[in-house]
Amino acid sequence: MQDKATAPGWRTRITELFGIRLPVLAGGLMWLSDAPYVAAVVRAGAMGFMTPRSFDSRDQFARELARCAELADGHPFGVNLNLSARSGANDQVEAWLEQALEAGVRHFETVGPSPQPLMARIHAAGGVVIHKCASIEHAIKAQAAGADAIALVGMEAGGHPGMNPLPTSLLCTMALDRLHIPLAFRGGIGSSRQVAAALTLGCEAVVIGTRLLACHEVSIHPVYRQRLLESQAQDSVVVLRSTGNPWRVLNNETARAVSDLERAGATRYEDFGELALGVTGRDGAYRGGDPDRGLLSMGPSIGFVHRSESIAEAIESLMKDVPDLFARTRQLLPVNSEIAP
Repeated sequence: MQDKATAPGWRTRITELFGIRLPVLAGGLMWLSDAPYVAAVVRAGAMGFMTPRSFDSRDQFARELARCAELADGHPFGVNLNLSARSGANDQVEAWLEQALEAGVRHFETVGPSPQPLMARIHAAGGVVIHKCASIEHAIKAQAAGADAIALVGMEAGGHPGMNPLPTSLLCTMALDRLHIPLAFRGGIGSSRQVAAALTLGCEAVVIGTRLLACHEVSIHPVYRQRLLESQAQDSVVVLRSTGNPWRVLNNETARAVSDLERAGATRYEDFGELALGVTGRDGAYRGGDPDRGLLSMGPSIGFVHRSESIAEAIESLMKDVPDLFARTRQLLPVNSEIAP
């Protein structure tokens, strides 16, 4: 059997952009994209992004960058820079960027409004950036602002899919006619069939998150991991739509309490108190093991998660049938087709 590290890689503009073997990106997961997780992703041939907002201080983030470089065995890794719409929430973003660049990171994922200054600094340092968007209009603006690639997210994505109610397949189909930079399909991906469909559509990578949540390297409490393994595709729900920043999460007691407040007229984050705070889920579920404590990002692709496995095994499973699916598609061509097999 051929060593995975030396196995032939896929060739798309996104694999070439990030220097990876597989057309797979693992988006930044708040509280969970630490060094062991990101390093496991890049060792598996994909690209992972560390989330500096997950750490209590810049010193802790610096230590985690050094730790990831050691665990990654020479593979490049990325950093997620999330620009929040909340006042004062972006004070550290430029410092995080400089820390990452100083640590040798040249691959970035940006999220949020007005990313032009970050993109300019990244490019000046010889880096590349993929920008997460929830609408075609924002994707076009990000392309004009200098993004090297776009990750377009639809309503089925876990975490924050934006206010657009359309599925990723429809968004990407429409966007491909309007973008000249490479596009990644983000939302609901959990099987080889979906990867093959996304690549056939014209996308040049997929972005996954929920599919990896129960993997060994993800730093969550075993009780919460078991809850994930028992969850089905229909066990995710969208809350906080009333705030303009919807969140697709596990349908637990906290999500139901938030929905009750929304029905009662709550529209501001302050109206939800501790229920809507990220640290509530971090301390209650990820660290404390209570699956009903906090809003916990999760999409319907949890339905593809049947066992706890390593990240390398999960990504291998995601990609293993894609070549056979392409071969089957070629067999469907008309006998006299001039398209080469």
